[in-house]
Amino acid sequence: MTAPEAPARADERLQRRRLRADRPMRASRPLRALRVLRRVPFTLTFVGAMLAVGVATGTLWRPASEQSWYPQVATGIPSLAEGRWWTVLTSPFFVDHPAVLITLLPLVIGGLGWAEWRFGSLRTLALALGGHIVGVLGAAGILLLVSQTGWHWAVRLAGTLDVGPSCAAFTALVFAIAALPAPWRLRARIAIGLWVGISVLYLGELYDLEHAVAMTAALIASGWLPAFRHPAGRPTQREWRLIALAGLIAVGVIQLLDLVVPFDGPLGQNHPTASLVDVAVDVVVIALIANGIRSGYRVAWIAALGVGAFNLATAALGFALLPALVDAGAVASPRQVFALLLPPAVLWAALIAFLVVGRGAFRVRLRRSRRALAAEPVTRDELVQRLERSGGGTLSWMATWEPNQRIASGSGAVAYQAHAGVAVMLSDPIVPEGEQGAALDRFADAAQQAGLIPCVFSASEASAAARPDGWRSVIVAEDTIVDLPGLAFTGKAWGPVRTAINRAGREGISFRMVRLAEEPWNVLAQVRAISEQWAGDKGLPEMRFTLGTVEEALDPEVYVGLAVDGGGNLHGVTSWLPVYGPAAPAGDGDRAEPRIVGWTLDLMRRRDGGFGPVMEFLIASSALHFSQAGYAFVSLSGAPLVRPDGADAGPVDQVLARLGALLEPLYGFSSLHRFKQKFNPRSASLYLLYRDEGDLPRIGIALTRAYLPDASMRDLVTSAAGTAKRSGH
Repeated sequence: MTAPEAPARADERLQRRRLRADRPMRASRPLRALRVLRRVPFTLTFVGAMLAVGVATGTLWRPASEQSWYPQVATGIPSLAEGRWWTVLTSPFFVDHPAVLITLLPLVIGGLGWAEWRFGSLRTLALALGGHIVGVLGAAGILLLVSQTGWHWAVRLAGTLDVGPSCAAFTALVFAIAALPAPWRLRARIAIGLWVGISVLYLGELYDLEHAVAMTAALIASGWLPAFRHPAGRPTQREWRLIALAGLIAVGVIQLLDLVVPFDGPLGQNHPTASLVDVAVDVVVIALIANGIRSGYRVAWIAALGVGAFNLATAALGFALLPALVDAGAVASPRQVFALLLPPAVLWAALIAFLVVGRGAFRVRLRRSRRALAAEPVTRDELVQRLERSGGGTLSWMATWEPNQRIASGSGAVAYQAHAGVAVMLSDPIVPEGEQGAALDRFADAAQQAGLIPCVFSASEASAAARPDGWRSVIVAEDTIVDLPGLAFTGKAWGPVRTAINRAGREGISFRMVRLAEEPWNVLAQVRAISEQWAGDKGLPEMRFTLGTVEEALDPEVYVGLAVDGGGNLHGVTSWLPVYGPAAPAGDGDRAEPRIVGWTLDLMRRRDGGFGPVMEFLIASSALHFSQAGYAFVSLSGAPLVRPDGADAGPVDQVLARLGALLEPLYGFSSLHRFKQKFNPRSASLYLLYRDEGDLPRIGIALTRAYLPDASMRDLVTSAAGTAKRSGH
């Protein structure tokens, strides 16, 4: 990929176009909001009915549970026993206290609204009504059975009344979650399961039990119905780590509940008497090792086992001493001690068992020097040999650059860089045709075993189609390719190119195709001077990763095009990287011959104040040179963060588009893409392949570091501010 300087006037025009484009966007926002509202009529009607009932009854400013008519609308065993069956239908429109409405409305709007957007109004109505009825009647049935045992908690709830639509909202939310792609489906289910589970076991109010019943039924139903059924499989390393992290968070939350929240739940009564020191130690340790568990560090796994074993030993000691303490009168309430010790002990025991069973997911070494991918390293020469044998894409030669790390992948190889906890594979894996999928799977597994987030940047459409199951893809660049057979700069479309060539002839500018490493020192000095001047004008270091410098142009395998005047003065330079196809078949016993099928444009530099259309002249002359030599194409490379006009714009694409707009004044990616259209190329999309949207923030940081390894945040802010000032903003 290339990044020539963008002229100031082009930047100003771009800013004006952006301002004009923003006006209709701002004007259309109310229309978009109206379209959203039209898709959720049931949710709007229900919320409106709740508010209307609250105004009519005055429960928006005083508790409904204190009103004399409350038993006539609230549900529970007393209402059902007295024949008030209508309360099952009236209870969703009330809340027992005005403060509850503040926390309940987001759940109702989010749960019902999301489900209605996904499934439609009638299905959402059925889900909400069914979930509410199952939750209310199911909880009542459980209490009727359990209260016969004399269990204090069940007896207390058997005489309790409740109102509210939370069961309906939770049910709709669980079904909407079932429609999510992996791994978001698992993450959301874990989050909602932890919330409801902790609530019913610790706080243990009637509505907590109703939530648990409704959610359990919804989870079972959403997994049983064909529309929501997903094939089961072995948990991945990432899922093991995610569930272990959720377990740690649950234990930490419960420890804090023991410390600050009084409750009377199924596990007993608690008046906050937990030791502040004990809870603080547990919470601090959990906070310290949580990220390590998420990343699969072995040391964090050992620490979690150690903390769990200590808590189990403490609980066992407490239970062993409890009879003696009761006899001695040191404990006023054995039930309180029981409630304080048992739940954390059960959770720690379950977490320890889970960590032991899933121990294979926690093998990442803490030291960065030992966190290289578990694969055979490949030298640069070995990678070139595999590239010559298997062939590659238009960016594959960049795998030979430093500081890429190169590892074997079957009979081929891949190149990657590790930044910010992310392993970024550069372009396609260098493997024989049809083996891209296996190579991507091997890379993803190796990265995850090393505690790194895997992704692939600038992958071709073939690799995007072969990406691992569940991975996403998004277009991040457009490769522009000029086919060389029969190339002739004739016709109206080639007018600007012919003009540049003719003007060069009149002004005595000649073209030379050379190996820069073989040129005399004065030519190399001019190339370096032009490049340093260009980078200095940017106010930022030269971009790297998929953008080469003069050092990469000095490679003996790279061709360099020069524009020189009659006095030997250099006006511009372009470098061209080889693109290998699969090695040509050879006779028995003969080594297959490497085959270069095209060339990729990399370095583009022009002298300040020199020949104006030097880039048009250099690219056209280079393309004509390669055409006469019999090559199939030249790639003008991709402009990063430039997407095709007709591509769907999802949320990720919109974020990338805005990022491209921010970087445009600095590096002119869009201007560069428009410039390349002068050569009438065909386009080929390049993709970012990633596991899911949760990885994107880290991937964004990693790509920034890959492209600008030497730039500080101050450099970026200063350059952006300077560009905005020149643009008049």
